[in-house]
Amino acid sequence: MGTTDGLRFHGGADAYLAACPSRQILNVLANKWTMLVMGALSGGPLRFGELRRRLDGITQKMLTQTLRSLERDGLVTRTVFPTIPPRVDYAATPLGESVTALLHSVRAWSEDNIDAVLEARDAYDARAAEDVQPLPA
Repeated sequence: MGTTDGLRFHGGADAYLAACPSRQILNVLANKWTMLVMGALSGGPLRFGELRRRLDGITQKMLTQTLRSLERDGLVTRTVFPTIPPRVDYAATPLGESVTALLHSVRAWSEDNIDAVLEARDAYDARAAEDVQPLPA
């Protein structure tokens, strides 16, 4: 019995299966804004404006959507303080904190290896440009 069959038989999760619910959380975690929001919140609670300033390039709409998705999945809490104007803080939950180290590792790998990736892209693009040269008549 293969791994997939064993997981199906025992009712376990298998993200390689199209119908597996774990794919939904993989989609959330693979989102660049999720990774950056969770990283920003790893230092402690932040207000919406603080998050937006920290995450250069994110729109208000995208930040709102990302925070709602993370709150729905139990990775972030939203706390409203009854002040005038109302103050809203966002913080990682224990579940969110448990995935933050993994997301930090992916971000750190990206930062550490960007030069090698850019060199590989340049080399690939140069080879591709050579491959499409027309044949002499």
